[in-house]
Amino acid sequence: MTTTTLAVLVPLLPFLGAVAGLLLGRTAPGFVRPLAVLPTLAALVLAALVAVRQGGDAAVDAATELTPTGSVPIELALHIDGFAALVAVLVGLVASCVQIYSTGYLRDDPRYPSYAALVSLFTSAMLLVVYSGDLMVLLVGWEVMGICSYFLVGHYWETPEARAASLKAFLVTKLGDVPFLIGLFALATDAGSFRVTRILATVASGGLDHPTPIALLLLAGVAGKSAQFPLHTWLPDAMAGPTPVSALIHAATMVAAGVYFVARLLPVFEASQAAMVVLAVMAAVTMAGSALAALAQDDIKRVLAYSTIGQLGYMSGALAVGDRGAAVFHLLSHGAFKALLFLAAGVIIHAAGTNSLAAMSRMRNLRDRIPDAYWTMTVALLALAAIPPFSGFFSKEAVLGVAEHVVTGHTEHAPAAAGWIVLVAGLLTAVLTAAYATRLWLLAFRGRGAEASDHGRQPLTMTVVLWVLAIPSLALGGFAFRVLPDWFDGRDLAPTLTTSVLGTGLALAGGIVTYAAWRHTTALAARVPLGAVAAHPEGDAAKVEAEAIATHESAYGDIAHAPDPADPGRLLLGPLHRPAAAGFHLDAVYTALFVRPVQAGASLVRFLDREVVETYVRGAGALPRWLGTAVRRSQTGNVQTYVSALLAGTVVLAVAVVLVATGA
Repeated sequence: MTTTTLAVLVPLLPFLGAVAGLLLGRTAPGFVRPLAVLPTLAALVLAALVAVRQGGDAAVDAATELTPTGSVPIELALHIDGFAALVAVLVGLVASCVQIYSTGYLRDDPRYPSYAALVSLFTSAMLLVVYSGDLMVLLVGWEVMGICSYFLVGHYWETPEARAASLKAFLVTKLGDVPFLIGLFALATDAGSFRVTRILATVASGGLDHPTPIALLLLAGVAGKSAQFPLHTWLPDAMAGPTPVSALIHAATMVAAGVYFVARLLPVFEASQAAMVVLAVMAAVTMAGSALAALAQDDIKRVLAYSTIGQLGYMSGALAVGDRGAAVFHLLSHGAFKALLFLAAGVIIHAAGTNSLAAMSRMRNLRDRIPDAYWTMTVALLALAAIPPFSGFFSKEAVLGVAEHVVTGHTEHAPAAAGWIVLVAGLLTAVLTAAYATRLWLLAFRGRGAEASDHGRQPLTMTVVLWVLAIPSLALGGFAFRVLPDWFDGRDLAPTLTTSVLGTGLALAGGIVTYAAWRHTTALAARVPLGAVAAHPEGDAAKVEAEAIATHESAYGDIAHAPDPADPGRLLLGPLHRPAAAGFHLDAVYTALFVRPVQAGASLVRFLDREVVETYVRGAGALPRWLGTAVRRSQTGNVQTYVSALLAGTVVLAVAVVLVATGA
């Protein structure tokens, strides 16, 4: 079987599994789990075979024209280079782990068949984006992921939070997709094709006439899909969905698509220095702002959500300084340990007794009850904090190292301003990342919250997946930075001494300071009795958590000392804690700037429609109605009346004739 045939089967198998799962979900429920797991596992195996055959050599290209479309044809095209081959393996691995994990996590969910089918469709769409060599076909996968995220985030549609989160995710990403689509058409017009290879050839020959507007339009779509400032606000709210969905979205699909798209078309963005600086600023604000917000969150999944936004900022920063190898290296590394973090959080949520959310201030004595989650999450948090020798250290240092090269003038792929912006923001975020990772670990596993009821051991399918993902989280980076250059552009990904010392030192400092703050706040909190904690119903967890963010009080129960004084984040952030916990009130800003004006405009249009247009329409119909009423009343059905009217009319006519004749 040729490499091209194998590559076609990779996105096709999950798609067929999704269709079969939707068709057989009610009539043959026994087939639902095999149809969810086996096609995705088969796609993983085939993606690995494609990667082995591609081997980092020349890209595999194949295309067939769908239909004549005029001057710019649309083609079913494959373009599989080293980047695409490895990212597809990551997507298959994470999706397989999520499907296996979900068989245990959602084993009693009545809507599991539709959930599993949508996850398979989600996976198929992302694989289509990864392998596609034509931007219009890529756009199909791009948009299918958007609709899948809408349904999956809103899986618990009984809760208003899930409904609002799914709608918000859909609308915010669509807000970016509109300029993205315009940018795609403008790019194809300049290049004369939607094919990736022809576009890159056009850029290399200097044939791109409008690089800056095209790049900025495309960045709008990337900001929405990859949750970058200012279109990142949908991602923390999307935590209202099932935890395995969060793992899939954050680790290998949806948010990874934007970063991957820029990496694939990086020469288009490099053609405009203005676009590279804009990308650097967007990455810097995203990194630092999301890290501060993560340090203030109480819900464990919102911490991880803001963490994802920040790590995607690192990837965007690497792209802003012109190194897609470092960006995709961190994409691969982050995909492994972030999937592990979310799936371990799912085990914690199950142990804490909530539905889809878990406030860390509520947790207590979880270390002994869920040892698998404890050890694997410890590994993942060390990788997140970029502590050597865990995978996150090597990939994050690759980003900081290339930024340093730009600053010192060792490379000319990006303006020096972009290098400085990314380097400073990256080092600041390293401190904050270690701080919120340490805080999460302390509050989740050494917290002093109320004892939750024991919900028993987790299914084996959940715990096995954690250990599978722990392996790349621990060992991927150590050899990947030596091997990956052969698969990518050949640039060195090894950590540099300066950024390694600075980054690791700052990360250790952030962790130590957070631990010291936790010890201090714990000592103070020990003087305050906890009191009884009345747990809210599981179905109201999302509502209670949302209200807690708005009021900045304890999310669960009538704890006398709300908020928890043992939270080191409050001590570290000080006056920044309140705005950081609310995401710096960006939603309120957007409501004031956009939502309320639109609502006011809609109210005005409704008033004009009802009071002006409808009044005119009613008036235009009133005169014929009155005439009709008059004519209708004259039709009495009495013959004498008709004869009298006829005689009266005759007399009138006769008089009129006499008058006319006399006047003549």
